[in-house]
Order: sequence, then structure tokens, then C-alpha cells
Amino acid sequence: CITLATLLLSSAVSAQEPSLPPVQKVRNYLPHMTVPEVRDLLTRSDMVIIPVASLEQHGLHLPIGTDYLNGVERAKLIAQRVDVLVAPILLPGQSPYHMGFEGTITLPSTLIQEVYVEAAKSLMRHGFKRFLILNSHGGNAAITRFIVDRINQETEGIAVDLESVSGPFRPRVSAQAESDPSSPVFDRHGGTSETSNSMYLIPELVDLEVAVPAELTLPPHLEALLPDVLAGDPTALAVLLAEGLKDEATGKGTSAAEMSSTGVWGTRDPKESTMARGRTATESMVTAAVGFIERWNELRPPGTGSR
Repeated sequence: CITLATLLLSSAVSAQEPSLPPVQKVRNYLPHMTVPEVRDLLTRSDMVIIPVASLEQHGLHLPIGTDYLNGVERAKLIAQRVDVLVAPILLPGQSPYHMGFEGTITLPSTLIQEVYVEAAKSLMRHGFKRFLILNSHGGNAAITRFIVDRINQETEGIAVDLESVSGPFRPRVSAQAESDPSSPVFDRHGGTSETSNSMYLIPELVDLEVAVPAELTLPPHLEALLPDVLAGDPTALAVLLAEGLKDEATGKGTSAAEMSSTGVWGTRDPKESTMARGRTATESMVTAAVGFIERWNELRPPGTGSR
């Protein structure tokens, strides 16, 4: 028979067992789908969104998976409004300039693009034809363009860079809502834009209480560019980005750890970030992506063209 002691011991063990929040199934999200659900989606759509992300430091207050998580969440939101498969492939991207901070993982650009192209070929085998490549890490911009070109040049698939093609569909928003606050302060990686987006998309993972403004130490010739960058000079920005945030091995002195005390590349206080700003940016991006997808479907309905 079961004794009181046995019941109490069983209860104590159960109380100590770790638990996780329940996983909630998301529509059109490949990791959550069954084979019949993928087959059913293929009767309505041959499109796939593939985020190209990274695992890299984002200061003291944002998770290392910020780019991956935010990219996937945006893709999921798009897929709730229009039928398209969301297929995350890799967590890490190209981030050698963040390796001075623990937890960052970086991969060679050649390996990254090879994995994405091969993954796209797998999806083509099942009947998916059109690929929306969603770059969610600035350092992957060239890789993203190369993935798009390789799919178009080497396979039966058709690919576009989602950020580029959705631009004309982006709704107009006020400058204050888009870049709030309005005073010109250097504010890039891990700054108020990424923090605001994260507060909206992954709020449970943002810890603003530990956020502090970064102390930047840029090479003098790059420091001298900042007034022109803040004034909106596109040439100054292009020159800054050509040298800024580069692998320590290049000798440029511009890796994240060499320039920033916290890993954030900017001097604005992350505590100025707001969920409202993140919501505005996300809704604008999602609306633009949906607009492009719907227009592409009008111009080329699913199932048309060569297979």
C-alpha cells in the first residue's frame, strides 16, 4: 500500500522538478508544423520567409539571440496575415567583430550562404518556389544579397531581399515615431532602435534595469566623422561603416570590445527606448512585407511558372 511517507516524498520530488512555459503553436511556422500541415500550406502558397540572423552580444540589457529572435518574430507576424511558410535555418551569422564579448558565435560568410542555399534547395524539393530572405542582422547584408543571387542564378527557385522589395509598401510614419527621440545622438548596434523593437517583440528578455549608456572610444579619424554622420551625410556614414565594427584581426581598432564599454555602439541611454516605438517599427515592416507578398501573388499566382 502507499504510505503517507511515500506520498509526501513523491510530492516533494514533483515540487522540485523543473518546468518550462508551455509552447504555443504558431500558424505557418515550420518547426511547429506537421507534414500534413506543410502539404496543406503548399496548396495555397509556394512562398517561404527565411530569416538570416546572428548570435551576438547586444550590450548588457539585450539577449545574445536578439537578431535571431526579433527576425523570427517579425516573420511569424507576417505569416499570420498572409499564407507564407516561416523557415528559420541558422541562429548564428557573421559577427567576428563581437567576439570580444562572451557568448557571441560567428561563422564564415561562405559557410553561411552555402547552408541557406542548400536549405532552400530542400524546400524546393517539396514544392516551395519563392523565397523572401529576411536579413535581421546588419552584418549579414552582403551575405543576404549573395544568397538571393545564388538561388536565382543556380536553382529553380526565385528569391528576393525582403527588406529591399518591401520598401515601396512601407506606410508613412512620423519622424518622431520612427526615430524617437529626435535629437541627433550616435545610436546604432544595441541602441534604442533595437531595444525598442525587442521591448515589443521579446519583452520578457529585455532587462532595462541593467542598461547604462556606453562609453565609446573610436579611432580619432572616425570620431571626427560623427558630426557629419549625425547631420545625415550619407558619405560620412558609408565611410564610418566601412571601417567601424570590424574584426579585431583586421587591425582597424574598431571591434565592439575596442570601441564600446558595454558592447552597444552608441552613446544614447538605452533606457530611452519604448515599446511604442518598437510597435510602430514592427507594424510598418510587417505591413510593407504583406503588401509586397500580396502584390507578388497578383503578378505571379502560386503554382504558375516552371516547376
